[in-house]
Amino acid sequence: MLKEKLKNYNIILASKSPRRQQFFKDLNIDFTIKLKEVEELYPQQLKGIEITDYLANLKAKAYKNLKDNDLLITSDTIVWLENKALGKPKNYHEAFVMLKNLSGKKHEVITSISIKNKNFQKIINDITTVFFKKLSDKEINYYINNYKPFDKAGAYGIQEWIGFIAIDKIEGSYFNVVGLPVHKLYKELMNL
Repeated sequence: MLKEKLKNYNIILASKSPRRQQFFKDLNIDFTIKLKEVEELYPQQLKGIEITDYLANLKAKAYKNLKDNDLLITSDTIVWLENKALGKPKNYHEAFVMLKNLSGKKHEVITSISIKNKNFQKIINDITTVFFKKLSDKEINYYINNYKPFDKAGAYGIQEWIGFIAIDKIEGSYFNVVGLPVHKLYKELMNL
């Protein structure tokens, strides 16, 4: 359905996330991937959804001179735990600390998407609450060693082994935790 709706647009997905790219393929959207390096820094006073909105917009600003039929989609996801943002871990130690902190607690996964063309921009977002069981150090080490979650906010992928064994329940969109609230993106694109 979206393919027909978007046939007059040149869809640009500005994401190196293989999960987001797969969502676009699964939605049967014709798209190109264009990447620009953006230093993902945000003002420290921002909280939760303000952070992901800011970063999705920051990524969109890197793309100058959009053509009339270009439609640029940028996105950002964070894990929000106890009033603190968890991004992607830089190394094994950071991943271990993040997972140790998530263990036995609930947290939020927040994603924002910027949809932009030459004449407009809209930012949408979604929040999912995730409840983790208590994890042993052995389980955390096993996961990091075998799945190397260094490209994932909060150092985990819900669709991987840790999601099978650690998540008691979620409230909200599963796909948002994977990396994109597909239902909300679909609705916005159908309304263009």
